[in-house]
Amino acid sequence: METEEQARNRFQSELEFVQCLANPNYLNFLAQRGVLKERPFINYLKYLLYWKEPEYARFLKYPHCLHMLELLQYEHFRKELVNAQCAKFIDEQQLLHWQHYSRKRTRLQQALAEQQPQQPPPHGNPVAK
Repeated sequence: METEEQARNRFQSELEFVQCLANPNYLNFLAQRGVLKERPFINYLKYLLYWKEPEYARFLKYPHCLHMLELLQYEHFRKELVNAQCAKFIDEQQLLHWQHYSRKRTRLQQALAEQQPQQPPPHGNPVAK
């Protein structure tokens, strides 16, 4: 039986590890050392799929790690990660996605700000002229 502290430590360790899976260079490192071929590790990756459940996924800072976790379930993907070019391509695609998302989010925020009527400042804060 696991104590509350042990459960908390396991949760934090697994949270940190799952998020590391978002880093294609780390995955390349694991693949080059043969870790992604080891049956116990493959079983561990399968076990970690519980992070896709909303009650756990809400703790993730890098939710795209869940996509990588899903891809790691496939032997072909694990084999391809040995190639540094594969990891580089994934890294570049993530960067392009983040750039697009960031620009799109900025445009949406600007559009929302333009749609909202200007509200007068609170009474306690005079406007500087």
